[in-house]
Amino acid sequence: MRYNGFGFNEQSEPPSSEMVAARCRPYVETCVEAFGASRSMFESNFPVDKVSYSYQVFWNACKLMAKGTTSTEKTDLFAGTARRCYRLNGID
Repeated sequence: MRYNGFGFNEQSEPPSSEMVAARCRPYVETCVEAFGASRSMFESNFPVDKVSYSYQVFWNACKLMAKGTTSTEKTDLFAGTARRCYRLNGID
């Protein structure tokens, strides 16, 4: 996003997944530590974020940020919390 303060949209080259993960990690880790993985989820702001990076870059950044979490935490962050929050149980 242009207004998130990261300035990716102003760079001559798009950022890598590693760069996005490094910039977002402090915020993501703070939220997961405060609320727990069972109350947190990865989400995107696409297509608005396309001015800064591709969806693939964002998705890979999420996977990088989830390194070191347990398989249960990964399930919550990538699907479980959303299923519970939006009552999507039984939908695969």
